[in-house]
Amino acid sequence: MMATFTGNDTNMGAGLKRYPTKPLDCWKKAKELRQRYYEQYAAPGKLRWAGSAWALDPIPAGLGEDVVHLTGEPYAAAIAFNKDFAVRCQEAAEAHGWARDLCAYFRTYIGGMFLDEYAFGGKYPKPDFCFTGHICCTHGKWYELVSEYKKVPYVAIDVGVGASGDLNANKIDYVVNQAHEAIEYLSKATGREYRDDLLIEACKNLFRSTSTWAKVCCLNKNIPAPLDEKSMHSLYVLGTLDRTDKEFADFYDEVLEEVKDRVAQGIAAIPVERCRLMTDSQPPWYFLHFYRYLEQFGAVSVGSFYVNTLEGAWEDKPDGTWGARTTPMEKGIEIRTRDQALRLLAEWELSRPQWQTFYDPQLKTDLLIRMAKEWSLKGFILHYNRGCEGTSSGIAENRLGLMKAGIPVMTYEANMGDEREFDEPRTLARIDSFMESLGFPKQ
Repeated sequence: MMATFTGNDTNMGAGLKRYPTKPLDCWKKAKELRQRYYEQYAAPGKLRWAGSAWALDPIPAGLGEDVVHLTGEPYAAAIAFNKDFAVRCQEAAEAHGWARDLCAYFRTYIGGMFLDEYAFGGKYPKPDFCFTGHICCTHGKWYELVSEYKKVPYVAIDVGVGASGDLNANKIDYVVNQAHEAIEYLSKATGREYRDDLLIEACKNLFRSTSTWAKVCCLNKNIPAPLDEKSMHSLYVLGTLDRTDKEFADFYDEVLEEVKDRVAQGIAAIPVERCRLMTDSQPPWYFLHFYRYLEQFGAVSVGSFYVNTLEGAWEDKPDGTWGARTTPMEKGIEIRTRDQALRLLAEWELSRPQWQTFYDPQLKTDLLIRMAKEWSLKGFILHYNRGCEGTSSGIAENRLGLMKAGIPVMTYEANMGDEREFDEPRTLARIDSFMESLGFPKQ
């Protein structure tokens, strides 16, 4: 028998309840930190590296206090928001023989490199080396291409060892041994003496920032939700840029305190919250007014699988809920050596919920169902994302699993970074039909 899922009814019955709203106080600082990151990478006199947002980025941090980097996925997402430049980048990649069905971020990034243009002004800043992790089918080849084209050193660490529930000492050793080799290689390639103290500090910042971001996401279990997904995208992105940056980690502490205050004061993301939803993948970055369109129905997306789990660290809590992971520092662990830091880092990163989707669709389905219950959702909107094979892997099975659990699902087809593969009128019509089926007409 099919289960029935109803979630929590909000604002139903006699009239619509209106909540107070106000802009985030931290908004301006978030924009300033993001701008500083991109300007810092372009500035001369730094040791630059290019790689994925999924790289074990504390490792290059040990090469010096002047190390800066450019993570490809959020950079390509920033380009995707600039529609004209994005199309030129994609066409440049295609002109070099790269197929349109490849990762949209990859095509956008390399297209800008081929054009020798930087999204934030000037020429594409040449990295001193490339460093990445390999779990998505694209990442290893992405930065191999960059290293060959720019003639710079390159190293990738294979982190595709299987689901976190199956972790064992051998799998952690496999990643840690690669990390040790990467340090020796990068030290030799750059001519720099490696500093373990910088590695340890970078690991601590990563543990802290990813745990704190999960705490922020948990506050959206509150009714009304203090944040909407569109706003969360502008905050979580700092974690995709640099999880090792102390200023970024400190900023997440500020965000947490502000969102706690919003909950205490009953400040909502939108004035009328009748229907709570979530999405799953990267959004089409050129279609962010999708979230404002939902507001016409009194609907708010209170997060997404992607925005909650890409840079959030999670664990099961004693009360059975899903919450922010306890950091090694909170456990009283003092990190003293390079090997200890690398082992803690490997186990922490290999437990990322987002990475589990590469191994078995059921793992993601189970988490989606859990999120639907704990965040009091009315349904999910799943993005059949042609631009990302990783986040779309098994998505049809996720849809069936949610339906079997009695959770309403809407799907739409698009591409996170390529507007040429998107039908906006058709998508809006699907939203209209979905909201009508849930019983929430436009206000």
